[in-house]
Amino acid sequence: MPSIPELIFLTPPEHLRAVQAAGLSAAHLAYRVGGGPHLYRTEAPVAPRGGRMAMDCREAPFAGTAEPFCREVLRECSARGFQGVLALGARPGGLMGGVLAALEPLLARQGWTLYVPEACAGPGKARVLLSSALSGRSLQARLEEAAERFGPERLVLRVERVAMDFTLPSPSGEGTPLSRGELAELLERERPSVFFSHELCARYFTYMGGKTGAHFVLFDDADSLRKKLELARRMGIRQAVLSYPQVSDLLGELLG
Repeated sequence: MPSIPELIFLTPPEHLRAVQAAGLSAAHLAYRVGGGPHLYRTEAPVAPRGGRMAMDCREAPFAGTAEPFCREVLRECSARGFQGVLALGARPGGLMGGVLAALEPLLARQGWTLYVPEACAGPGKARVLLSSALSGRSLQARLEEAAERFGPERLVLRVERVAMDFTLPSPSGEGTPLSRGELAELLERERPSVFFSHELCARYFTYMGGKTGAHFVLFDDADSLRKKLELARRMGIRQAVLSYPQVSDLLGELLG
């Protein structure tokens, strides 16, 4: 059995050449659901081909008819040779709830797969995207609960590279996102002792921030991301989705 799941990379158009050159499986972040509803594709120097469609559903209208939109998606998948559709940012209920319910069996008839957020997952066969980002509890417990609910064969780990700075105490559990540069600068300035959380599958350290007091920083590196992937595979999860821009600097270690 492979040590990690099959990897699918969310790929903005400007990164497509690099993903293709590396021989990676792309989910093309070139689509969005807009008014109508209609499927809109971003113009790009390289036309998407093969892999999967990743459509941004965050601005999907609340009303409309599902059937014509589903036909648009099927036509685009056929024309581009896609193997499936990721409905990113979709919300349950309303128009998108009906669209996803109608789209899943239509894609399945063609041998294609629909991927939906956990909140939109129903009793059908659509794959369920589970975020790896946690600020508390155990990743293994989270995956076990989801596997019991949906079955491990339906789960797809949505691996998110975390870098968050929390002030302590943090009753809301919300931190401040750190860019790669900000994290590197913080590590260089504070030179902290860095630890690994087996529960979160992430690295962490603490520091004192003067007027802001104690801070807790949670972040991922290649080793922690790979541990997340290995945990998912041991639990029977066969696919994982990563953002190519988030992990492009770690590919050698992740894939090695």
